[in-house]
Amino acid sequence: MTDTALGLRSRLDEPPLDEPVMRAMFDQVCNWGRWGADDEMGALNFITPETRRAAARLVETGQSISLSHDFPTIPHRDNPYPAHHHMTIAGDDSCCIGVPGIEIARDYIGIHFHGMASSHIDALCHIFADGKMYNGVPASEVKSTGARRNSIHSAHQGIVGRGVLLDMPRAFGVDYIDPADLIGIPELEAAERACSVTVGRGDILLIRMGREVMEQDPEVAAGRASGAPLNLASLHPSVVPWLHEREIAVLGSDGVHDATFQQISNAVWPVPIHTLGIVAIGLHLLDNLALGPLAALAAEHGRWAFHLCIAPLRVVGGTGSPVNPIATF
Repeated sequence: MTDTALGLRSRLDEPPLDEPVMRAMFDQVCNWGRWGADDEMGALNFITPETRRAAARLVETGQSISLSHDFPTIPHRDNPYPAHHHMTIAGDDSCCIGVPGIEIARDYIGIHFHGMASSHIDALCHIFADGKMYNGVPASEVKSTGARRNSIHSAHQGIVGRGVLLDMPRAFGVDYIDPADLIGIPELEAAERACSVTVGRGDILLIRMGREVMEQDPEVAAGRASGAPLNLASLHPSVVPWLHEREIAVLGSDGVHDATFQQISNAVWPVPIHTLGIVAIGLHLLDNLALGPLAALAAEHGRWAFHLCIAPLRVVGGTGSPVNPIATF
């Protein structure tokens, strides 16, 4: 392990965690059966009426902010399946329905939300390990008509609780975290100290890497223009037992949690945070959030814990949902 210019510890020179280590970690953090054989909520069980009331008490000024990006309708390399938005009735023919006195506009939306562009939540049926999803449910329960178990509909009452932001660039005095600097437990705990917050049971943990700043860096932009892949800062797989021990309810990021560098990937565990988090722990993941404005507001208020509301669409059988999380201070 080497020190980098940012003061973080690069883990790219370490060999990937091998199969026996990953299997042992899966068993260590596995919550299968913890809340019963039929449970489809997973770590959302850590959110209770008491934790919701405690989160409500965090509201002081009433100022709220969205953590979502705009509906991603513009195609680009990181958005190969752009969202659909088109008008079905517009102002140029607002009387077309033929009812006297009614002038309206209507539109249609559709989205392939998994990927690198849309702010979304992953359901517990999104990822499998050895042909099984969370709580040992066979992957075959996800049919061509939708998921019969562990779908996003399990969260149809909404997810409301204490949001906690760990602002990694703030903690290390940089504009953004370089993708080479994989975040481990020491870095997470350093960010806790820097943000004067302790991650705990039932929290909705948000980890900001500064993706929006990185993508505006001229050098990064030039590399992307010349065909370089999008590499995002991410968590090292070794943090998963820490997430399990802290008993968080949801994990969110401005990226997709897992590394895009092949140096720490392997054929069996190419997305370890997704596999261990979703399948073993039962942890719903929030991907591609807009955390820059939240970080600025948190710094303005001098606190990195707040009331957070996430409302997935009520899609029966869905593998996730686009979301617009709202934080309130």
